[in-house]
Amino acid sequence: MTFLIDIGRVLLDFDFESSLSRLFPANTPDPAARLHRLLERKDEFETGKIPVDDYIDWALAVLGSDASPDEFRHAWQQIFTPNEPMWRCVRQWAAGGHRLILFSNINGIHCPWIFKNFPEFALFHDGVLSYETGFIKPQPEIYHHAIDRHGLIPAETIYIDDLPQNIATGRDLGFRCWQYDLHDHATFESWLSQYLESKI
Repeated sequence: MTFLIDIGRVLLDFDFESSLSRLFPANTPDPAARLHRLLERKDEFETGKIPVDDYIDWALAVLGSDASPDEFRHAWQQIFTPNEPMWRCVRQWAAGGHRLILFSNINGIHCPWIFKNFPEFALFHDGVLSYETGFIKPQPEIYHHAIDRHGLIPAETIYIDDLPQNIATGRDLGFRCWQYDLHDHATFESWLSQYLESKI
């Protein structure tokens, strides 16, 4: 069995706001609006259309921050918390010989940093990452890239993602999909168990 797995809010929970808010100088006006503007361009960043250094310079200007680029990188990286119930599943799937492929909208600050700091990513055989492909979920192009690169048969591939629009494209292309809820892992495991039993 092949598992195609999203990172954010599936394998790792994240909180941009709490981490980036530490970069604001005291009494910065409209911090929430500044953070919103920063994250509005995140998709463009995650398709690799904005070089990392350019994004950092722009982001620091938007925040009105006197932080260094390295301090911004650190804050941008310190947003993650592992979702242990899903990692427990990943370890089981890897031990069972299943093929595991990452499928994520992600950027060049988070990668390869997360792979060094969360060593269990080594359990994955490969990954399709938006900043390397130039496309972003839910665009069909990144799904076709995953299919072509890894020889996927969608009907035989379990795709797990937290966002409904991403799952919708996956379903349109024939993947066996589950929209994951970080706060309801048990329902996912129940669905997966029933699905795998049906294939025996």
